[in-house]
Amino acid sequence: MEIVLALAIGVLTSSGIWLILRPRTFQVIMGLSLLAYAVNLFIFSMGRITIGAPPVIDAARGSDPALYADPVPQALVLTAIVISFATTALFLVVLLAARGLAGNDHVDGGEADL
Repeated sequence: MEIVLALAIGVLTSSGIWLILRPRTFQVIMGLSLLAYAVNLFIFSMGRITIGAPPVIDAARGSDPALYADPVPQALVLTAIVISFATTALFLVVLLAARGLAGNDHVDGGEADL
């Protein structure tokens, strides 16, 4: 499970960086979104991968931290998902406004010679 998660984080990060380096604004926004997903997975993986473990300490099971999931990364990722959604929506509105004013969607404002 850890290998699959590490590969997913690596693929999302490399794809996000590749898209950020593209000349079009929409590709940059998609790259930032992929990087946000990679960071969310990374934060989530730092809370120990435990399947079927409750996040709240139960008096009957004892207080061994290995028996429980860490709720802090889960809360951080949930907050980060909401913030990244709002940021992406804001970026898309700015993209549409800039495209309407400039007539194209290039990052530098001009046509790229590819």
